[in-house]
Amino acid sequence: MNDQEQLIELLRAGDKRREERRRFMRTAASATVAAGGLSLLAACSGDGANVVTPTPTPTPTPTGSTGTVSDADVLNFALNLEYLEAQFYVTAVYGTGLSAANLGGTGTQGTVTGGRKVTFTDPVVAQYAREIAADEAAHVNFLRAQLGTAAVAQPALNIDGGATGAFTAAARAAGLIGANDTFDPYASDENFLLGAFIFEDVGVTAYKGASTLITNKTYLEAAAGILAAEAYHAGLIRTVLYSKGLQTPSLRTSADKISDARDSLDGSSDDDQGISGADASVSNIVPTDANGIAYSRTTGQVLNIVYLSKSSLAAGGFFPNGVNGNIRTSAASG
Repeated sequence: MNDQEQLIELLRAGDKRREERRRFMRTAASATVAAGGLSLLAACSGDGANVVTPTPTPTPTPTGSTGTVSDADVLNFALNLEYLEAQFYVTAVYGTGLSAANLGGTGTQGTVTGGRKVTFTDPVVAQYAREIAADEAAHVNFLRAQLGTAAVAQPALNIDGGATGAFTAAARAAGLIGANDTFDPYASDENFLLGAFIFEDVGVTAYKGASTLITNKTYLEAAAGILAAEAYHAGLIRTVLYSKGLQTPSLRTSADKISDARDSLDGSSDDDQGISGADASVSNIVPTDANGIAYSRTTGQVLNIVYLSKSSLAAGGFFPNGVNGNIRTSAASG
């Protein structure tokens, strides 16, 4: 069975399991509690069957706000980031992105530029990539289901590794390559890991920062569940990079340069951390403060990184036309 046939089988199995869950939820004695709990469990399953779901059934718009930012705004901000991660991972694993049925919504739906299947040579990296791809696609489906008709459409994404690609721009900014060179995250296992490293730590800090904006406990619990999954992903990517970097020090150095580049984009604070300690022989798998606590980023800081800019902008980098929703502008950090 080839990868495309395998993906189709995963989708069919997922549809069947989802319909079984729906029947159970309709007959559960405590419908409200069961729906919230089971939805979260379904979204966090890592069996690969959640790659694609049918168009979500309309649900009430999340309520509650902090100032002018509602829970729906926060979840939609997260959904934009999940579209980016899911498209990168699913395309790298299968050679094709998410189903078109799961990309519509409010705002302008965009296309994906770039991306192709990685010819993995390390079976461990390949397996990790498949697992994370399934999780990220599940996150997209889960957030869309929670938001219902309020869900934003996938915006235009640039996941290209060519001369005009966002990955190349990020690699140039980090000093991984020269001004005329390109960085293709689909060219090798090591390049794929570095490409993933650009996203994963950002996802963790984004969910932690956004948690203070969510007032509905159900959505806060869901966001906490996704944050935990993203933290597992980030730790995994950091661990594999460090392990491979023991044999190839330049790989470890490249990861640390990406960390420095993220730090330079999101403001004057020195929070981001590479995979090496002060001594290169010491690992730094979990980036925390002196109290062992992970740090946060504001929505503006997150957009600084994915827009690849220190300025206050509404588009750029991996989101050439910006994100969809009410949270769109990066912070002026330069």
